[in-house]
Amino acid sequence: MKTIIRILLLLALTLNVSAQIPKHEVRAVWLTTIGGIDWPRSHSACQQKQELTAILDQLQQANINTIFFQTRVRASTVFPCAEEPWDICLTGISGQSPGYDPLQFCIDECHKRGMQLHAWIVTIPVGKWNTNGCKLIRQKYPSLIRKIGDEGYMDPEKPQTGDYLARFCAEVTRRYDIDGIHLDYIRYPETWKLKVSRQQGRQNITDIVRKINHSVKALKPWVMLSCSPIGKYDDLARYKSSGWNANTTVCQDAQGWLRSGLMDALFPMMYFQGNNFYPFAVDWKQHSYGRIVAPGLAVYMLHPREKNWGLDVITREMNVLRELGMGYTFFRSKFFTDNTKGIYTFTKDFNLYPALLPPMKWFNKTAPSSARALTVKRGMSSDFLSWSGARDNSGANYLIYNVYASERFPVDISDARNLIATRYMNQSISIPHKGRLLHYAITATDRYGNESAPTFSSHHAGKPSRPLDFRELIMGHSLKKYK
Repeated sequence: MKTIIRILLLLALTLNVSAQIPKHEVRAVWLTTIGGIDWPRSHSACQQKQELTAILDQLQQANINTIFFQTRVRASTVFPCAEEPWDICLTGISGQSPGYDPLQFCIDECHKRGMQLHAWIVTIPVGKWNTNGCKLIRQKYPSLIRKIGDEGYMDPEKPQTGDYLARFCAEVTRRYDIDGIHLDYIRYPETWKLKVSRQQGRQNITDIVRKINHSVKALKPWVMLSCSPIGKYDDLARYKSSGWNANTTVCQDAQGWLRSGLMDALFPMMYFQGNNFYPFAVDWKQHSYGRIVAPGLAVYMLHPREKNWGLDVITREMNVLRELGMGYTFFRSKFFTDNTKGIYTFTKDFNLYPALLPPMKWFNKTAPSSARALTVKRGMSSDFLSWSGARDNSGANYLIYNVYASERFPVDISDARNLIATRYMNQSISIPHKGRLLHYAITATDRYGNESAPTFSSHHAGKPSRPLDFRELIMGHSLKKYK
C-alpha cells in the first residue's frame, strides 16, 4: 500500500491531463434542497420546474450520470408524505403543498436525460426542536427524539428508529421509480455523548442500515442502496484521521456494510486535499469488496468565501480517482453549475463522452437479450435508427438502451468514444451524420446495469478511419434527443 500511495501522490503532483476516459464511471452530484441553497430558488411551481430542468440540462451537458436529490430534508419532504410535512423550501410555509410532486418531476426529468435519480434521505437529524417536522415526530413517538442544543435527533439506540426509517425508505421505494436510496448522516451525531461501547455503537447504526436494506430490497432489489460516510474510514498505519473518522468517531462501519452486502455503494465525503485525501482514497478502494465507491469532492471549497482552493486541487483528485477506477461526486450542485474557478468547464472536457454506471453484478449478472431488427434510414443530414425491443432476463421487466456510433465497422462498444446515448428510453433516435457513413450498435441495459450483446447496423463496412469525434457529432443535438 505504501508504494501505491507514493505513486498516487506523484500522480497528483504531475498529472495535468485527463486519464483515459472509461466506459463505466460514476459521475454524481448532490443536489441540495435544504433552504433552497441549490434548488428551489423561488416559491413558484412553474419557476421551480424551469429552474430544475435548467440545472439538469447543465449537468447532462457535462455528462453527469447520477443525481442525489435531497428528498427527506429534516423530518420534512419534497414529496407528499403521510408521516412528515412538506419542507419549507418549496413554498416558504412548512407543510404547505407546492401543487405538484417535485420528486416525481425530478425523476421524470432525470430519466429523460439518461441520468439516474437517487432519493437522498437525511436520516438521524430532524431539525430544530420546535420546527414542524420535529414536533410531529415527537408527538407521534415521544421517546424517539433526543435534544442536543436546539436540534432534534432520532435516537440510534432505539430499535424504533430503524423501524421508522425503514418504513420511510420503503414508502419512497414503493411509490417512485427511483434508481437508488442514498442515506445521509447515518451515524451518531458528533455531539452525542456516547455511553455505550464503540462496538455497540457501530452495531446500533448497522442495525438501522440492515432494516433499511431489507425493506428496500424486498420491494425492488435493483434499487441501489448507498450512503455518504465521513471521508476517512479510520486511522491508517502512516496517516492519521486527526480524530475525525467514520468508524471510530461516529460508529459508522461503512466498509463493513460493503463487505456484508448491506450497501451497494459508498460516496464518502472526502472534502480534503493532499495527504488527507490520497491515502484515504486508496483505503476506500482497497476495501470496496467489488462494490461502487465514488468519493465526494469539495467543489464548494473553490469558492473565495470558503477555503479558496485552486482548481488544480479538485482536478488532480479527479484524475487520480479515475486512475483508481472509482468515479467521483460533487458537493454541491450550485458550485459546480456556477463554474466556480472553472470546474464546470474542466469537467465538460474531462467527461468528453457519456459513461455507464458500473453494473450491480453482485445481485444479478444475467444480461438482457439483444435488441432486434436495427434499421438505419439515411436522410439528408441525419440517420434515423429504429429497433425492436430486447428481452429482460432479470425479472424486473424494464429495459433501456445505449447507442454507439463509429466510422469503423463493427462498432467497438468497449470504446467510450463511440458511446453517444445512454439509458435511452425509446426505440428510435435521429443521429446527425455530417455527410459521413456511420455504423451503429444498440445494446440493452437492465435495472442492475447488465448490458446485452450489441446489435449492429447492416451498413457496408467502410475503410477504417479516425475515431468518431463525439463533440462534432452530438453538439447541439444531445438535449433534443431526450425530449
